[in-house]
Amino acid sequence: MSRLAPANPASAGVGRRSAARLNAVQALYQIDQSAADPERTIEEFVAHRLGREIDGERYVEPDPKLFAELVCGTSARRAEIDQVIAKAILKERTVERLEMVLRAVLRAAVYELIAGPGVPARVIISEYLDLAHAFFAGAEPGFVNGILDRVARDLRPGEFKEAGGGAP
Repeated sequence: MSRLAPANPASAGVGRRSAARLNAVQALYQIDQSAADPERTIEEFVAHRLGREIDGERYVEPDPKLFAELVCGTSARRAEIDQVIAKAILKERTVERLEMVLRAVLRAAVYELIAGPGVPARVIISEYLDLAHAFFAGAEPGFVNGILDRVARDLRPGEFKEAGGGAP
């Protein structure tokens, strides 16, 4: 199975916003891997991938506005996002040395934490933690959870003070 096809494809139990996040991570991976233009990548996904049947699996039609916003916004603010991630990871690791799918998951999540204040931080963390579990079976989901928890507490401290400060 491809690293871009999680073990549990977007199916009936996954909403349109979750499907948009999954597809955005896949598009960001493609952009990172091939230095593709974000707008062209969005066009390609809309024309050939979003909500289509692949290998007999019918995928949920993602929210196209959220998908495009995540891909464009993350791409446009990549340097800022990478600085936020770098601040949250151990010094011996760099953002560029992270595995590419892991990097795409973190970048999209951090973009939402920065630019999407209408979505609670805990929801964002949960959504991207689910994506990490879909792509990885090892320690990576725990790594994603730890990084996103640190970033969210730094960017949105008020959301955690009100809720007693426990982990999501």
